[in-house]
Amino acid sequence: MKAEFIKEMCKANPRIPLIMGDESGRTIFHYAVECRQEKVFSLIYRLSEYDRNHILTRADNFNNTILHAAGSLSAHLNHIQGAALQMQRELQWFKEVERILPLQYLEARNKTEQITARELFTKNHKKLVKEGEESMKGTATSCTVVGALIVTIMFAAAFTVPGGNNQDTGFPIFLRKKFFRVFLISDSISFFSSTTSVMIFLGILTSRYAEDDFLRSLPTKMLFGLFTLFLSIAAMMVAFSSTLFIMLEGESWVSIPISLLAGVPIASFVWMQFPLFLDILKFTYGRGILDKKCKAWE
Repeated sequence: MKAEFIKEMCKANPRIPLIMGDESGRTIFHYAVECRQEKVFSLIYRLSEYDRNHILTRADNFNNTILHAAGSLSAHLNHIQGAALQMQRELQWFKEVERILPLQYLEARNKTEQITARELFTKNHKKLVKEGEESMKGTATSCTVVGALIVTIMFAAAFTVPGGNNQDTGFPIFLRKKFFRVFLISDSISFFSSTTSVMIFLGILTSRYAEDDFLRSLPTKMLFGLFTLFLSIAAMMVAFSSTLFIMLEGESWVSIPISLLAGVPIASFVWMQFPLFLDILKFTYGRGILDKKCKAWE
């Protein structure tokens, strides 16, 4: 189903979306929703409000509304990474169609099962919700372990500072050195950000995992959890490098190459987790599914 093809048909006859339907009474927009074709369904905004409502309130021969079509489980989710983001996308489709459907049709029941569109959505997505929960918990568990290790290391590093303390004053020996201040700041950032990430991931693990949680709550927690964990890893590597520069002052041929190697864990984390981070950001705070700026047929 191509949006360009349908657009050309409607240029020739603007009434096609209203009069065209198959033997079951479904229009092209019913199939666009069922097949999750964003570009095709966005064409509905090219219609007048009267014609748009006519299509939205039209049911098939079994009294399945266009919202029932949104309640079906899409077979076109393989391009989305992970069950949690797939569930989020399904919810976004359902909410988008629900938002533009007149209120009196939200509770319409079909003839075959006598259930509403929301009940149909819940029925069809039970397995995906379970898979999304397992996916989220698996990621959160792994990240919690990493975050807890960083918390332990950074807490210990704060009280075993490089060079030790002056026996007379109790202050660190290298207190006045520039790299020592870098060490203190980066150690603090790493400690606080890793602690924050652990708290966020624990929040994910203890969530109730209701359907609507996948829409914004869980993705937002995962987004901030990954960001704070990345920040803690990066700051930990900075703290490590600054310690080397303090302890190996004047031996740059040793400290610089080792410090450069500290970038490997950071690069590894970015390589493995950045695609997931971008997907969550795009699907949660992106432009949305439909193009609401469509104008009349040209």
